[in-house]
Amino acid sequence: MSARLNFASSVLAALSGVAYGAPFQNALLPAGVQADHVHTLWLIMLGTCTVVFIALFTAFVAALWRAPRSTEETPPQTSRTTGTERGATRAVALGAALSIAGLLGLLVASVVTDRALAGLPLKDGLVIEVNGQQWWWQVTYAPGDPSRTFETANELHIPVGRPVLLKLQSPDVIHSFWVPNLAPKKDLIPGRTLTLTLRADTPGVYRGQCAEFCGYQHAKMAFLVIAEEPAQYEQWAQSQHDSAKEPADAVRKRGRQVFMESPCVMCHAIQGTRANARTGPDLTHVASRMTLAAGTLPNTRGHLAGWITNPQQVKPGANMPAVTLPADDLQALLTYLESLK
Repeated sequence: MSARLNFASSVLAALSGVAYGAPFQNALLPAGVQADHVHTLWLIMLGTCTVVFIALFTAFVAALWRAPRSTEETPPQTSRTTGTERGATRAVALGAALSIAGLLGLLVASVVTDRALAGLPLKDGLVIEVNGQQWWWQVTYAPGDPSRTFETANELHIPVGRPVLLKLQSPDVIHSFWVPNLAPKKDLIPGRTLTLTLRADTPGVYRGQCAEFCGYQHAKMAFLVIAEEPAQYEQWAQSQHDSAKEPADAVRKRGRQVFMESPCVMCHAIQGTRANARTGPDLTHVASRMTLAAGTLPNTRGHLAGWITNPQQVKPGANMPAVTLPADDLQALLTYLESLK
């Protein structure tokens, strides 16, 4: 029963589009050129379908109004005059012609939109590799360039006004990358590398979601896109290159020791330490992220403690095991992780 309630709450959270500090995800409020093209196509389709609906409903009402009435004294007519038949034929022909014209118009609009989506220039573009995991997002900046490469999870920071090329991959099942305010959906197919281009024209925090059912915790596989001014983005990117700071006091040192001696070190990496695993998210700057567990929880001390000690309560089926620690060790670990900014 609890599992059902957990799943239902996750679905409601995904439908509401609320992710701690992020605005409502809304494809009808485009904040980038790609999303604007999709929004324009949607308006064209909505307008065309509205006209068709009104025309069909009007014809239906008119047909009912003009239909012959039958009474006991006057049986209904079983034949039409030649003029009536010609009028009906013309009406059907006109309706077919308008339908064909409307479909062709939608086809042209779709092709034009597709070409516009593929035509975003990538000169001086930012390259980001996104791997969809079950159930979180691994984000690698400038893959292939060791001097500029760094890794984060479940958040994409991008500079406003600069095109971004996303290289989408999946090691397990089909996922779908979708940030409604900025770009259309794009599937992540295991064994293939697909690309998606986007550009944010308005600063802000935009919520994204996996849009392809990928397993039990599909509804809790969200991410945030933080669009920043170029100078602010460069400052953030530079900070991501830094290794974890040396613990400043005995409590943080004890927390690092607890991390190194616990199962955490088997899955996570912290740059500047001997923790270099790649199964789970990189935790080098985990305290600077807005959420935990791929948008499931706000990144606070209490939620972090709950996520460490009982992750299955938060995301049943997640690959993260529970870590049982004495109270003092847990508090030291939390203090250390909170210092990783």
